[in-house]
Amino acid sequence: MSQFDVFWNPGRNQDAIPFVVVVQSAAFDKLDRRLVVPLLSEDGLGGSIKIPHSDTTPIFTVNGRRVVLNPFEMVSVETKRLGLKVSSLSGDGDAITLALDEVFSKARG
Repeated sequence: MSQFDVFWNPGRNQDAIPFVVVVQSAAFDKLDRRLVVPLLSEDGLGGSIKIPHSDTTPIFTVNGRRVVLNPFEMVSVETKRLGLKVSSLSGDGDAITLALDEVFSKARG
């Protein structure tokens, strides 16, 4: 399991949040948990889920579906709950890192 690997959402609301992406560094692979960020279905954004569109919420395509990174709902999940890898966003790792950096260190206010 590598940083930026994508898995089916092991939790609720799978129609609106079909996938999660691992953002945890490989330095913590010995832990039995992973920090994941939900990937919201772009189609589902017209419903009850509202997030601002910016560098903080980049859009990706996973398995033919356009999804939006939602770092405001990051969560720790037991590794065994993640199941099989669906895809990888390692080629988009810089955009994910930038989004998290915006949330944690560059935000002003």
